[in-house]
Amino acid sequence: MTGELETNTALSERKLADTLMMGRTPIREALRNLVREEVLEVIPARGTFVRKLTQTDIREIYEIRTAIEGMAARLAAKHGDLSELNDICRKFEEIIIEPKKHHVREIYDLGANFHLAVFRAAQNNNLYRIYQPLRLRFRIAFGLPSRYDHERVYTSTREHLEIFSAIAARDGDKAHDLIVKHLEKGLDARVRIFDKLQKKNEQSIAGNQNL
Repeated sequence: MTGELETNTALSERKLADTLMMGRTPIREALRNLVREEVLEVIPARGTFVRKLTQTDIREIYEIRTAIEGMAARLAAKHGDLSELNDICRKFEEIIIEPKKHHVREIYDLGANFHLAVFRAAQNNNLYRIYQPLRLRFRIAFGLPSRYDHERVYTSTREHLEIFSAIAARDGDKAHDLIVKHLEKGLDARVRIFDKLQKKNEQSIAGNQNL
């Protein structure tokens, strides 16, 4: 799931199977799992859709992320294998040196992979399993380029490097505090995007009613 699906587009088992080059049975089971995890929703007589996030959903997701990612950063600093994070951060350093050579989507995806790598470095399977459905819900809802705060995507690059520096220094408290601050800034940016999209939708509806 890369965020390429709109919430108003019904999901087709056949099209997904063709796109992913898989049988329809595993696709059907995957869709059922995503419905259980509230990533998708079934609307009677219409089909299966990506579940729309509300502003309350966004706030609650970030509250949970703050708690579990702070813990993951501490555990990664305590005993994590940092090779994956190190590779990602070398790419962040390249972006800082020559930002114009890198598309905002590439930087956004790299940032998402950074957070996932922190959980892998934490070496706690239960914590990782808690994070996965939250990650899916978030990426599907905000993975489209039109839903990026471009300035925020670029400034977060340095924040990721600061978090990694604390983890690499085995300073769990600092890593925790930095990732919490990073997520708080992310929440502010997401709320602004949500408000902007909501106003745009309201204006579109009002315009259609006046036709």
